[in-house]
Amino acid sequence: MAVLSPVLTIMTDAASKAARGLMRHFNEVESLQVSPKGPNDYVTNADLRAEATLVEMLQKARPGFAFLLEEKGEIAGTDGEHRWIIDPLDGTTNFMHGIPHFCISIGLEKTLPNGKTEIIAGLIMNPATQNVYWAEKGGGAFSNSRRMRVSNNRDLSKLVLATGGASFREKDSPNRFAILRTLAQQVHTVRCQGSAALDLAYVASGKYDGFWQKNLKPWDIAAGVLLVQEAGGRIVEINGGSDFMTSGSILATNGHVGTTLETLIHNTLKQPAA
Repeated sequence: MAVLSPVLTIMTDAASKAARGLMRHFNEVESLQVSPKGPNDYVTNADLRAEATLVEMLQKARPGFAFLLEEKGEIAGTDGEHRWIIDPLDGTTNFMHGIPHFCISIGLEKTLPNGKTEIIAGLIMNPATQNVYWAEKGGGAFSNSRRMRVSNNRDLSKLVLATGGASFREKDSPNRFAILRTLAQQVHTVRCQGSAALDLAYVASGKYDGFWQKNLKPWDIAAGVLLVQEAGGRIVEINGGSDFMTSGSILATNGHVGTTLETLIHNTLKQPAA
């Protein structure tokens, strides 16, 4: 059984308290659906309260650390090396419609002496299912204290992939649909479940063989990227680059099928639009 380090204990405690608050809101969402105003404002309130809880607890435990937050933006720190990267509610649409597929995502970033940054700890918690996924750099990835490994699937026709759906309404949607069409014709199935953080956790745990999406934010992927890497997977940009934390373009795989998927995507994007 894995033993949590001090920093992961802090992250788990903070996420657990925020999760309790989210579940109180989640259990009221269904009744809010019938109101003229709808659940949007209620969900925003849930988001903000969860984020405030996380900031309060993490600041108390590590007073000097900076923050990058989905809702409130950046909070400077005095530490100079560490920054929490937080999404208090990833999967808002699911939450808003009473679908129990959403999560809290916390990543801890460290600035190295050469000025580069790396994620050194990550935690993803689904309050509705109580599943917790966590990793620390160099220490492996775990789900509810059990070691996680990416899948060993190498057969293209048997792959289960995931991607985001919300981005299909954006200006880049023709490329997104082209990639989806190409991959869906080659693999067993593609899932669009609405939480990038949980999609990455599922790649790390072997449930999915791969995940791709563009236009993501650091708080969407900070924790999940480390989970995949520590579980033995591979992360690149969709175009094959390595600057995924900045670009928000990501292809996460079990490592065995990454090159094949990269080639399929590359060839698809080279083709003229229909």
